Amino acid sequence: MQMQQADRLQGLKYPADPIQRAWVAIQRMGPALLERVEARLKDAGLPALEWYDVLWALEREGPLRQRDLAANMLIARYSISRLIDRMEADGLVERRECPEDARGQVVHVTEAGLALRQRIWAVYGPAMKDALAALTEDEALQLAALLIKLGC
Repeated sequence: MQMQQADRLQGLKYPADPIQRAWVAIQRMGPALLERVEARLKDAGLPALEWYDVLWALEREGPLRQRDLAANMLIARYSISRLIDRMEADGLVERRECPEDARGQVVHVTEAGLALRQRIWAVYGPAMKDALAALTEDEALQLAALLIKLGC
């Protein structure tokens, strides 16, 4: 009964089968929630969420090779090089020679990149909370646990 009420409130039709219902909900709501957050960043004149992911990974993990950076992010591996090129042109990251591999490069975050990450977080954090505001803390933990159980 509670599910039917939620469906009506959302104005969406969901399959009755529990697995299909969950799948459709993930497919519909995941991108919709990301769009809400991205819109807030755009309205604030900030770059896309991918930029935040790069800066946060480098701040959290330290300098990384591009392939290792891609493994820490939710971005297609083939697009990481172009993204790093743009961020390097803006002075947010820099590539340096890899001490262990003369042919490789390691990506480092700059002070400007650290400052931008903090500016993005000031919008991203509240936008994330607003996007999930319909959930109680317990429900948010439950949702996270279920998605982690799926290997997400």
